[in-house]
Amino acid sequence: MWRIWLLFDPRRILVAMSVFLFSLAILIHFILLSTDRFNWLEGPSAGRMTMTQSAPLPASKP
Repeated sequence: MWRIWLLFDPRRILVAMSVFLFSLAILIHFILLSTDRFNWLEGPSAGRMTMTQSAPLPASKP
């Protein structure tokens, strides 16, 4: 395993891996922000939320 580091420069590999992981994290966060369920900045859109209002139950006389 140690011979693989003789072929590759460890600094380049670590920088490339860091850039890749950061861009992957940004991509995942933007995908989540584009969904209605996981958008923590704007919340769910008002058009998709439907609230039903029910009438109060009539009072029963004992």
